[in-house]
Amino acid sequence: MDIRKIRSELRMGRPIYDLPIRVTFYARVSTDQDEQLNSLENQVQYYTELIKSKKNWTFVPGYIDEGISGTSTRKRDDFNRMIRDAKAGLFDLIITKEISRFARNTLDSIQYTRDLLSAGVAVFFQNDGVNTLDEDSELRLSIMSSIAQDELRKLSSRVKFGHQQAIKDGVVLGNSRI
Repeated sequence: MDIRKIRSELRMGRPIYDLPIRVTFYARVSTDQDEQLNSLENQVQYYTELIKSKKNWTFVPGYIDEGISGTSTRKRDDFNRMIRDAKAGLFDLIITKEISRFARNTLDSIQYTRDLLSAGVAVFFQNDGVNTLDEDSELRLSIMSSIAQDELRKLSSRVKFGHQQAIKDGVVLGNSRI
């Protein structure tokens, strides 16, 4: 379905879940730790079931990056494949858990969602309630992306501080079975 027609249907009050569109998802975790891999499995299962449960939606297999940081898109192979496939017209909507799963860099978030919209593909950040088809989405995306980017900066600072304290206290970092 053409993005202009989707927007028109949404303005008339028709929920996105009722529109006949091709839908995929993007899932990512930043480390290979078991808890995060389990989270990735849960994301994949949840979005696969969600998309398939909507009678008007056509399921397009998702894109998954495992153990990859969200600060840059350079090494995120499936993310980049998803962008190429979007530009090739393989789907109309991408659902992802939250903005920080998509990108933790504000400029990347804006650039990629703009590129996707110009290719006729919307992004729905489910937990954040941001749909790039909404008129105020870019403002909300900018604010939420900035918060995600700042959280990453704070986390990095806390981890560095923790490492410095551990070294100062003579604690061996990493595996304790040396």
